[in-house]
Amino acid sequence: MNAIGWLQIGLYLVVLLALVKPLGWSMARVLDRRSCGLDRVFGSVERMIYRAAGTRATSEMPWRTYAMAALAVSLIGCVVVYALQRLQGLLPANPQELGAVSPDSSFNTAVSFMTNTNWQGYAGETTMSYLTQMLGLGVQNFLSAATGIAVLIALVRGIARTTHATIGNFWVDLTRSTLYILLPLSILLAVALPSQGVPQTFQPYHTVELTEAIIAADGTQTTTQTIPLGPAASQIAIKQLGTNCGGFFNTNSAHPLENPTPLSNFLQLLAILLIPAALCWTYGELVGDRRQGWALLLAMTVLFVALTVCCAAAEGRTNPVLVAIGADAGMGNMEGKETRLRYNQKLWMRT
Repeated sequence: MNAIGWLQIGLYLVVLLALVKPLGWSMARVLDRRSCGLDRVFGSVERMIYRAAGTRATSEMPWRTYAMAALAVSLIGCVVVYALQRLQGLLPANPQELGAVSPDSSFNTAVSFMTNTNWQGYAGETTMSYLTQMLGLGVQNFLSAATGIAVLIALVRGIARTTHATIGNFWVDLTRSTLYILLPLSILLAVALPSQGVPQTFQPYHTVELTEAIIAADGTQTTTQTIPLGPAASQIAIKQLGTNCGGFFNTNSAHPLENPTPLSNFLQLLAILLIPAALCWTYGELVGDRRQGWALLLAMTVLFVALTVCCAAAEGRTNPVLVAIGADAGMGNMEGKETRLRYNQKLWMRT
């Protein structure tokens, strides 16, 4: 680990902490149902959603009703994601003509995206159509993250309120978390990522000629490569901001098309901790004691820095067993690291 590496870690921490207060303050206003500056943009959409759902922005729920609403939206999302996978061969936005996902894989994916674990037992570029990725996985990334924020804020209200029998309105919290927090941040990141080379298109996959043929052990040659495309940047944005998995491609943000440059890597790393860190400030605002928010952030930061230093120091050292058999000691810990993708990344940037 050289000085540049430590400098990058320090820069990341500075930028992350600098964004905690403004974002945390804004989220506190959003979740406390106050004006947040985006009302003119999304206010009419918010009111339309309430009318369609038959709810009022000022109504509140006891905890049992709130919990049932959270479970209901999760169950509906699970059913929709499962159905989209099973029917994707009959649905549009499927230029690769991918067939239905198997029942067990569809069920596993639907349940994991419902619970915000977003475990991937599939390769996205060879399994999921564009429609399934967008309408199923992308939308569920929003809903599961917004549900998590809503449940957290309900807990905060339960701590802060001593005489109330209600903890807010789940539908209001879900809507406002999506419209005023997740969606604007996702738009910003989804605009930035294509500038770094992340695909955002509805074109079918491209087949290109390799600059150098690949010769297999049996002597056969491979002279072409299929470059997977699709509306990836928009899904990657909410994947990172919602601390989800479920990347557009098989290896998620380790894939050269999903994360092609150092800047895209920095932005994606920043996105994944941005909302959790800012929620510490939001907590302090909502309970009326900012010192509690700072205490939470300090505890999280100390743990993060200590473990990051340990991890970076370990990754900067080559395994002595590998050095003994001829590995380059200056490369750091390359055990278990994927190196094939470096060639694919160069090819993608050329095309």
